[in-house]
Amino acid sequence: MISVDHLTKYYGAKPAIQDVSFNVKKGEILGFLGPNAAGKTTTMRILTCYMPATEGTATVGGFDVFKDSLEVRKRIGYLPENPPLYTDMTAKGFLEFVAQIKGIERREIKNRLSEVMEKAAITEVANRLIKHLSKGYKQRVGIAQALIHNPEILILDEPTVGLDPKQIIEVREMIKNLGGEHTIILSTHILPEVSMTCERVIIINEGKIVASDTPDNLTKRLKGSESLFVEVEGPRKEIEAKIKSMKGITRVTFQRKTNQNVVGFRVETELHTDLRKELATLVVQQGWGLMELRPMGMSLEEIFLHLTTKEEEVSGA
Repeated sequence: MISVDHLTKYYGAKPAIQDVSFNVKKGEILGFLGPNAAGKTTTMRILTCYMPATEGTATVGGFDVFKDSLEVRKRIGYLPENPPLYTDMTAKGFLEFVAQIKGIERREIKNRLSEVMEKAAITEVANRLIKHLSKGYKQRVGIAQALIHNPEILILDEPTVGLDPKQIIEVREMIKNLGGEHTIILSTHILPEVSMTCERVIIINEGKIVASDTPDNLTKRLKGSESLFVEVEGPRKEIEAKIKSMKGITRVTFQRKTNQNVVGFRVETELHTDLRKELATLVVQQGWGLMELRPMGMSLEEIFLHLTTKEEEVSGA
């Protein structure tokens, strides 16, 4: 659905992005993650035909963003970081205006308005002036304008910036519900945004892509091992010693003590080695109580910090 090949953009002598390449499948929700000034917005602006690249190519729905920009724009709904709203208009009036300038036939506008206002959950404020709406509702109106022409692709640049916790949860849920029906690129520097809404993540730093994969696969490649969390009722030192002696175990780290007799450990094993069955058997044979046993990976925060503070690139799948 989206193909980006070796995009580079210079502002004067300074590169904003360098040799950026990735693909997005139909119906996928892709998280485009990076610190501020990493190159996220520049990439989004090129894909939406807002500005040209210095080098490289990009296609959206099979159309080149440089040669066929009008066709690309027909297929994209774009929410910039600051929604393009006319605040002296009502939410409904503004959306009707957007529908007209996007070429929706007049007989279809009423139905499209009802549909997008319901999807964006703004029906109850449809007749209120936008300038009197909360930040959360303004953001929803911005998403509704991106949806009004029923585009195949949505590009959302920092869609929850400045919202309160309740508004963030509501907008995230709305974005998740739009996946499948629309292909979505979600640009953000907020880590929970990606883990809670996206199937795949691209991490960009200093204008270069440093990782492209699912969070789970990134964890495995970066750690070079599998991790389990085990919580056992029994003597801490003896439990730790027995687990360390198991074949395939590379490291055992104490994590927590929930009461006097229940202790938890992070157990790292050789890559592609699943020792959950053997670990459970050991605990039972020793007469200890197995309270919890589950896979445990690096958090997205750990992955992000690892990739944006070291000069090493992790290629994507």
